[in-house]
Amino acid sequence: MKISIEYANDKDSQWLIKNDEHVDGKTIKKKISENEIIVVKEQNKNIGYLRFGFFWDEIPFMNMLTIEEEYRKQGIGKKLVQFWEKEMKKQNHNLVMTSTLSNEEAQHFYRKLGYSDAGSLLLPKEPLEILQIKKI
Repeated sequence: MKISIEYANDKDSQWLIKNDEHVDGKTIKKKISENEIIVVKEQNKNIGYLRFGFFWDEIPFMNMLTIEEEYRKQGIGKKLVQFWEKEMKKQNHNLVMTSTLSNEEAQHFYRKLGYSDAGSLLLPKEPLEILQIKKI
């Protein structure tokens, strides 16, 4: 399988709006313009994305990583995270962050990629949110 990983552009916006139910279309378009969404494609078809922002306006923070179901468990998510980490390193960042709910399997995925638990957050009526960091 040949995949490509690149920053999202306007052509990706409708697919992202349809597939990212956590933020609205206006936010998606703003994040695209600020190069804060990276997409992964197979033969020009979007199959996943990584959306990020900055914790304390300073530390790159991965807000969302998703790969379409039929493409999971093939190393694509790992490649997408590694691409993002390299891009953040190019921008002179030496630390990246993410978080995952304590009842999600993603926490184990991030630990395999070198992320370590750095604290937690407990919001009302939500499972524990685990904050994870990685030096790059």
